[in-house]
Amino acid sequence: MHLLHQRGPLHDLPDDPAAYDAVLAGVTETALARITSEGSLENPAACDDVGDTSLGITSLLALAWHRTKDPRLPEAVRLSLAFHLRSRVFTEDNPGYPNLTARDTGLPYARYVLEAGAHPIGDWPSTVWALLQAVNVLDAADGLVEEEQYRELLGVAGGYWRWLTEATVFNPQDAANQAIGCVVGGLMLARHLPAEEGEPVRQRALRLYADEIRARRVRDRGAPLPPEHGGAYDNNYGPISLSFLAQAHRVSGEEVFAQDGETLARYIDARVCGSGFDIGGPRYSEQHSAFESVLGLRYFGRRIKADIGRYAGDARWARHAVGADGGVDGHFAFMLVWQIQDTTGWHRAPSTAPARHQLRSGTVTVSFDDRMTPSVIEAGGTVLIAAAVNRQHGFGPVTDGFLLCRPMGAVRVADRRVGGLAAKLVTKPVVGRDHVLRRVRSLYVTDGTRLWTTVVVERLDGERYLLAGMPYVTADGDRFRRVGDFPLVAAAGELRLTHPLDGPDSFDARSELTQQQAAFALAADPRGYGDPDAGWRHVRTTSALEAGPAPDAPEGLDVFAVRYGPADSGRLDLVCERAEDGLVVRTGSFTAVLGEADEHGEPRLTLTTART
Repeated sequence: MHLLHQRGPLHDLPDDPAAYDAVLAGVTETALARITSEGSLENPAACDDVGDTSLGITSLLALAWHRTKDPRLPEAVRLSLAFHLRSRVFTEDNPGYPNLTARDTGLPYARYVLEAGAHPIGDWPSTVWALLQAVNVLDAADGLVEEEQYRELLGVAGGYWRWLTEATVFNPQDAANQAIGCVVGGLMLARHLPAEEGEPVRQRALRLYADEIRARRVRDRGAPLPPEHGGAYDNNYGPISLSFLAQAHRVSGEEVFAQDGETLARYIDARVCGSGFDIGGPRYSEQHSAFESVLGLRYFGRRIKADIGRYAGDARWARHAVGADGGVDGHFAFMLVWQIQDTTGWHRAPSTAPARHQLRSGTVTVSFDDRMTPSVIEAGGTVLIAAAVNRQHGFGPVTDGFLLCRPMGAVRVADRRVGGLAAKLVTKPVVGRDHVLRRVRSLYVTDGTRLWTTVVVERLDGERYLLAGMPYVTADGDRFRRVGDFPLVAAAGELRLTHPLDGPDSFDARSELTQQQAAFALAADPRGYGDPDAGWRHVRTTSALEAGPAPDAPEGLDVFAVRYGPADSGRLDLVCERAEDGLVVRTGSFTAVLGEADEHGEPRLTLTTART
C-alpha cells in the first residue's frame, strides 16, 4: 500500500509563467462551464470549507484576465462577485458559534458550512480565507470590477477584518496558520484604505502578530515556532504557516516576518528527509499540504539557501484544492494567486551546514527530536521511524525492557565532516530503573549512501539490545510505499526483526495500516480533531529492529553497532577499543575517536577516512 498524502517533492512542479498560465486556463474553462445563472462558482460536491470558495475562483479568474485579457472573463468575475456579496456574506450570528465576544454586531463573516448552526466551529478560519480571497479580488479590480462593486467588496472585507479582530476570540483554534493568515489579510486590506484608515489596520495587524502569535511561540528542537493546534509543528499546517509568513513579508517588508520565516524554514530543513518524507504533528502525523506550501518553501528556501522544496506534498492538490469529485475548488485559492505573483525560483541545492537536530548527506538522513534521539532515519531509500517497547518510544539501548534514551541532564553534540564523510556524536546522561546514571554515547557516520550507528554505554545487566528503529516506508517512484522489513541492514552483534502480537495498542509494520490511522485510533478525540502524536504515545509495542551487543567490547562497556543501507556484504566488521586519546571506533570505511570532554564539557570527536 502507498501513503495517501505524501507524494512527489514540491519543487518538481514546473513553476514558469507558461506552466501557471496553463493552470489558469484549466481553471477558466472549468469555471465558465460551472458558473450558474446566479453566479455561483462553488464545486457542487463541496459541503464544508465552502463559504469562501466561489470568491476564490473569482480571484483566479481576475488574475487570469490580467494575464490573458480573455474577453469571457469580465462578465464572469462581476457575476460571481455579485453572487458572493448577495448570498455568501452572513451578518446574523451563527447559532451555536462559541467564540463570540460581542453578539448581534451585524458584522459580516463567512460560514464553514452554509446551513445555520450545522458546524459553526470553522467560521473563524473560513472568514480569514474569505478576507484573503476578497483582498486578492480588490488587488485585481482595476479595469475589471466596476466602482460600485469594488466599494461594496471593500466594505465587506473591512467588516470581515472587524469580525475577526473585534467580535470573536482571536485565533480560537490555536492554529498559527489561520492567525498569520488573518494578519496578512489586515496588511493587504490596509493598502486599499485611505491612509488615515489603513494605517491603524496595519498597526493592529502587526500588534496581533507580535502579541498573539509571536509571543506564544513554542520551542521544538531548539527553534521557537508558531503553534499549530496545540503543538509546535504539524506536517500539514507548518509549511502553510511558512507561506503566510512569506506573503506577510512580501506585502509589508517587515523584517520580523523574514526572521521568523527563516527560523521555521531551517527547522523544516532539519527535520525533513532527503526524499521529502516527514512524520509527526498535533493534528496530522502524515498528511502534507501541497500548493499551500509552495510559496513559503520556495521563498524561504532561497533565503536560507536550502532545498526545502524536496518536501513531499500531496500531489492531488498540486496546483489548487480539489473537491470530492476531483474538480477544482476555490478553497485556499489565494495561495495559488500569491505563488503565481511571486517569481522567486526554487533553491534545489541541499544545505551542507551542520545542524544540531539533523545529519544528512547524499541519500542518508537522520532527523533528531528534542532529546537528540533519532525520530527518522532514511538510508537505502527506506525510512525507519522510532520503535516502541513497553510504551517507550525511540532509538537506543534497552536493558531488561527499559529504553535508555531520555536524558537526565545536558545533551552534548559534536559534528565533523572529513572527505566524503559526515558524522555526529551525541552524548547524554540517562537514568535507568535502577537509578544509576549512565553516559550514552551515540556516533552516527555516513558516506552519503550508508549510515553507521555506534552506541556505547556502561555495561548493562540482563537482556540488552539496541532498539534500532521500525521500517516504515520506502521510496517508490513519486510515492512512498509501506514496508514491514528492512533488508539493507547489518549489525556487529545478533540482529533480529521482531513483530508484536495483535492488539489495539500494538503496531505491526506489515499491516495495511498507517501510523496516523493507528495513532488516531488511540487518541482521545475524533480523527481530524485529536492529537495523533498523543495517540501514538499510547502504542505499547511495535515492529522493531533489535541489535545485540558487539562481541569483544572494551571491558566495562556495551557497544551496539548497526549499518543501514547497501553494502558489499551482509557483515558489519567493527572494532571498538580504548586508546590513549579516547575510545576508537574503526570500520573498513572510517576511524572515529571519541575523546574525553574538553574543559567546557563538550565531547571531542576525531574522524578520519580509511584512505587517510
